[in-house]
Amino acid sequence: MITVAGLQFGYLLSATVVVEQVFAWPGMGRLIWTAVRQQDYPTVQGTVLVVATLFVLVNLVVDLTYAYLDPRVGGSR
Repeated sequence: MITVAGLQFGYLLSATVVVEQVFAWPGMGRLIWTAVRQQDYPTVQGTVLVVATLFVLVNLVVDLTYAYLDPRVGGSR
């Protein structure tokens, strides 16, 4: 269940562009879309870096939580 929740967070991050464009909400997804359309490469790079960092941190938290809840996975604890 924990792993699925972490994967769903990744899907949620990828869907922000579509949802924010459809409902005209200001946010990270809209910023990415506007930057891509205007060929603003530094902004695209920065937002992709932020999204990738969030994804990696969520996966790290999922792995640490899984190791905490299931001692067999933790290794030499």
